[in-house]
Amino acid sequence: MESIISKLHPLERSVLPVLLKEKEISAIAKLSNLQEIEVMRALQWLENKNVLKINVDKKKIVDLEENGIKYKKEGLPEKRLLQSLTEEFQSLGEIAKKTRLSTEELNACIGILRRKVAIEIDKGKDLMLKLGPQGKKLLKDGSFEEKFLTKDFPLDFDLIQDIDKFAFDELKKRKGLLKIEEKKTTTVTLTELGKKLASTKIDGEVINRLTMGMLKTGSWKGKNFRAYDVEINVPKVYRGKKHFVNEAVEYIKRIWLELGFKEMSGNYVQSAFWDLDALFVPQDHPAREMQDTFYLEGKAKLPKFWEKVKAVHENGANTGSKGWQYTFSKEETEKVLLRTHTTVLSAQTISNLKKEDLPAKFFSVNKVFRNESLDWKHLFEFYQVEGIVIDPNANMKHLKGYLREFYKKMGYPNVRMRPAHFPYTEPSVEVDVYHPIKKQWVELGGAGIFRPEVVKPLLGFECPVLAWGQGMARIIAEYWKITDIRDLYKNDLKQIKEMKAWIK
Repeated sequence: MESIISKLHPLERSVLPVLLKEKEISAIAKLSNLQEIEVMRALQWLENKNVLKINVDKKKIVDLEENGIKYKKEGLPEKRLLQSLTEEFQSLGEIAKKTRLSTEELNACIGILRRKVAIEIDKGKDLMLKLGPQGKKLLKDGSFEEKFLTKDFPLDFDLIQDIDKFAFDELKKRKGLLKIEEKKTTTVTLTELGKKLASTKIDGEVINRLTMGMLKTGSWKGKNFRAYDVEINVPKVYRGKKHFVNEAVEYIKRIWLELGFKEMSGNYVQSAFWDLDALFVPQDHPAREMQDTFYLEGKAKLPKFWEKVKAVHENGANTGSKGWQYTFSKEETEKVLLRTHTTVLSAQTISNLKKEDLPAKFFSVNKVFRNESLDWKHLFEFYQVEGIVIDPNANMKHLKGYLREFYKKMGYPNVRMRPAHFPYTEPSVEVDVYHPIKKQWVELGGAGIFRPEVVKPLLGFECPVLAWGQGMARIIAEYWKITDIRDLYKNDLKQIKEMKAWIK
């Protein structure tokens, strides 16, 4: 116990003796001549030393607002209106003069008293009022609402029952009468150690901190200093860091850069030509519908070779394909939209290459936009990981090799490819990784080799182009144990502070 006493802060020393008499924080503050914030700080330190237990009790309290205070003192306006009435009809103008009630109050009172059958109304030339069957009884006995206002406020909300609950519900409908607040009561319970400590007389002055003045004058000599408490709980300090999604983006970019890829970049806003037509997506494809794509106002400027793409769509041109066998719409291809995939960057990159630039490798980790309904596994704005390799000697073995190398660095060493269909690749594959914890295969993206219908109009000659695209959220969510991908972007400060760093 001597060890604990030597570590006691002056605030703790002031509070301890009081705890034998008072348990509630405001009473402790009053008796110890300290502010409540100082008392709370001392109690937290004492709780860390296992001297006491802090108990916080929360409950709802009903109190009066401005109109409630006024009506408690002057009486409810409907009572004043009733007191002005007789068994003979009077005009509303006369009643207003007698009661001095506002038009708003009068209208409210008439509605309330009419429901209670306390008044009778004559709607002649002027609105006329007189006492109704229940009017005299209300004047004599008072209403439930009147009786409720006579109580001593504030009231415990949970104790309001029966007739009082009815009166409360009626008064709560009115403007500025009642308010419900949450009251927090903090009390303490002493442990066995605390009881002994509070009963012990703690003598002698203790110095809490060594100052520069003490060092200069030497007045620190012979003083009794408080011992350092190295075991005390202290607030966790979070270092400044990037958003965890940005950390993942940078890590993924670094993987592709180390593999010799160059980064692609481009605008969020693209034409339907680059986003869809250049990739041999038919103009009647469901992905072009408004429910899947965000369209913008305006008309895009097309590149000079757009008619080559048109010919491929209509009859296959010189690609060996029959195309889609329809009339290509220039109006459709000029539409402006938010890019639906980063493959648009791949198309634009390929169109700028020449034979002497090959072989070449490019990647992108960037945002795309889909007109999706937001839920636990769908976002309308998300990152996509995109890659292309333009190489006359490239084949499916190389494609799998690149993907295996990437996923191995993401924590998934086993990769497999399954046959699939995409409009702009042939062959096309779904890419699965073996989840080391779930012990099952998980689909993470699509890949393949661009069709000649895509490559020849863009590059000018036929050449194998390996291509892949994966949604980044599914790749990184497991690392942070995130099951709802909306949590990646909710920007909860507590989550961002506590999220572990991206280390692979």
